[in-house]
Amino acid sequence: MALLKNPQILIASDLRDGEALFLGADGWARDHKSAAVARDSQEAAALEARGKGEIAANRVVDVYLADVGLEADGSPTPLHYREKMRIKGPSVRPDLGKQARAAQSGDAK
Repeated sequence: MALLKNPQILIASDLRDGEALFLGADGWARDHKSAAVARDSQEAAALEARGKGEIAANRVVDVYLADVGLEADGSPTPLHYREKMRIKGPSVRPDLGKQARAAQSGDAK
């Protein structure tokens, strides 16, 4: 069991609407803070294996591990630009996805 340089989470795209999903303990979540965090290579391999099963079941596509930092409360925050953009929602259609729901609920930042 080798520790990873950075913790990782598993990200995918929902086949129904294309929105970014994050694999958590109970399945896919739309909030990255619910993602299961791998801290070593064995945990990362387990996440990848679950992701491959989800691809085979035609639930998601574009599954990959992404490096994250951990907030004080233990929630993961992406380290790279691509994943930082994916947690916000589609950049070309602010009327869709996460940012649209945030605007409707008054949580827009």
